Amino acid sequence: MKFKFIVVQGLLALVFFFWEIGLVVPGKGTYGSGEKNRSAGFAANLRNQYSNFEGSEKIDESIQSFQKKWGIKGMSVAITKDGRLVYAKGFGYANEEAGEKVGPGHLFRIASVSKLITTMTIMHLYEENMIGLDDYVFGPDGILNEPQYLEYTDPRIEQITVRHLLTHTAGWSRRSGDPMFMPHIIARKMHVNLPVNCETIIRYSIGKKLNYTPGTRYNYSNLGYVILGKIIEKVTGIGYEDYVKIAILNPLGIYDMHLGNSYPEEKAVNEVIYYESYRSSKVLAYDSHRDFVPKTYGGSDIKVLGAAGGWVASPAEMLKLIVAVDGFDTKPDILQPESIRLMTNGGKSGRNMMGWKGTDGHGTWWRTGTLAGTSALVVRQNNGINWIILTNTSTVRRSRIHSETSRMMFGTVASIDTWPAYDLFEFQPIQPLFSSK
Repeated sequence: MKFKFIVVQGLLALVFFFWEIGLVVPGKGTYGSGEKNRSAGFAANLRNQYSNFEGSEKIDESIQSFQKKWGIKGMSVAITKDGRLVYAKGFGYANEEAGEKVGPGHLFRIASVSKLITTMTIMHLYEENMIGLDDYVFGPDGILNEPQYLEYTDPRIEQITVRHLLTHTAGWSRRSGDPMFMPHIIARKMHVNLPVNCETIIRYSIGKKLNYTPGTRYNYSNLGYVILGKIIEKVTGIGYEDYVKIAILNPLGIYDMHLGNSYPEEKAVNEVIYYESYRSSKVLAYDSHRDFVPKTYGGSDIKVLGAAGGWVASPAEMLKLIVAVDGFDTKPDILQPESIRLMTNGGKSGRNMMGWKGTDGHGTWWRTGTLAGTSALVVRQNNGINWIILTNTSTVRRSRIHSETSRMMFGTVASIDTWPAYDLFEFQPIQPLFSSK
């Protein structure tokens, strides 16, 4: 196992070297994004009219009605049937002030849908025998056994396993707040300057007493998934985002998903602007003790949320990833059936699920995501249909908007009698829309 790890790590290091110095895949375009160019990916070449088919107007009308009812500035929706991308459209504004309309290639924050990406990566490492689900995380014999992670007082910290982190049963609750959204408190307690990094947040959290013994109770934890991101870095020797791209996304032909940023001037050029449809008070910026900012921009450190909630994606590329782990035999999965079973074996309670948020117990799985200015919902139905809906606006319903979204989408999808035979995943434009310079 140790030899295999060294070989894999060496190969990945070579891949990473060539990727960093600018080796681009022929035919893949790039977006200029400040200091770093981002690959455009296939979704950038899609247009709304490519998803027009007999009956598609029913979907359009339902989404437009939903958008108007809830005051959503912009939305994007994608649907697959039997592994084929049959619908990918944008609605409303990506940037209302500039008059920029949403297209299928626009990127949105996907919030906690990011946990699915992290889980897939952990399960990939599990299949490669580079990690065990019951491996201990902390303590001298744990994965994170560096000196900075050995300063804890509750001995139960040493009982936390990778599986506990995946299933939100590691021992933390949010009774006294979510540490991923408490930068000012943590900075004061840990005597560090803002912004606080992941390592400081983890040290702060393990320095406190656990709320319950690991494995005995479920409590949703963003912190647990941030720790999983650190585990991925420790095991692979490569940064979390880079490893996910190299090992999971790029082999699937996904080139325009990446960790987002917190301020509007840092956004990717093809990323939407985020809004709140109700009057919201400003909050202290995550990186300042004096500056007040909108919750949507600077209220949270998106990069630090990372493995728990920091990714941005287009719906089409996110569904390309979902199709690769949906368990259907229409397209090859990147994980073994046993790994997919472990991720989705939650019964109707969904309490033991990994990455996914819930299930009806009959083969339909879902994952939600919410941040100020965005909501995300991805669903794998048991009839070969997957769908995702992303918005760039917080509504008065806040996280409860997901129940309204699911009601609308389940009904809309059920109204389609015949799905088209084409596959927009395979779409190739006659002329490339973006240069590969």
